[in-house]
Parts: sequence; C-alpha cells; structure tokens
Amino acid sequence: MPSITRGEVERLARLARLELTEDQIQRFTRQLDDILAFARQVNAVDTGPIDPAGLASAAGDRTREDVVQPSLQRADALGAAPDIDPVDGLFKVPRVLNG
Repeated sequence: MPSITRGEVERLARLARLELTEDQIQRFTRQLDDILAFARQVNAVDTGPIDPAGLASAAGDRTREDVVQPSLQRADALGAAPDIDPVDGLFKVPRVLNG
C-alpha cells in the first residue's frame, strides 16, 4: 500500500498552484512514495550508540591562523555591477516584492 495517495498529491498540487496532468499525478505519486519509503528506511537505522559530538572531534582541529589580508576595493567591486548608487556606493538590485 502506498504511503502517499493520489488525493494527497492532488492536494499538494492545488496548494502549490500546479496544474498536473494525469501522467504527472501518477508519476509524482510513485516518486513521492519512493522518497517516503527511503526516509522510513533511513529512520529505521539505529543511531543510538553513535556519539554525535564525537564525530566532529574525530575530524580534528581545522582552524587556521587569522591573517589580515587586503580586501577588494569598493570601486573595483562596484565597477563590475550593472547598476549602482554612486552617492552611497551601493549595489542596486531590482525590486522582487510588491510594495
């Protein structure tokens, strides 16, 4: 028995405002069911004996000394930009939200 139903796929499509064909509904139902089956398989792995903090320390100390280095000059950075505010020296980007 699939763990995700056709109705759930149709509901998800409606919520995402997607118009799916019959073939897409069937394919996505199978694919989502496969994904959930894999997630159940991963979830079934016993991770109790693994010390999460021990994994990070096994990698060793990977820090480096802080060394002051020159940074990119503002004029050089802004020179490659398609649109800038020359007064404030900032990048201009297109508006992505209404308002």
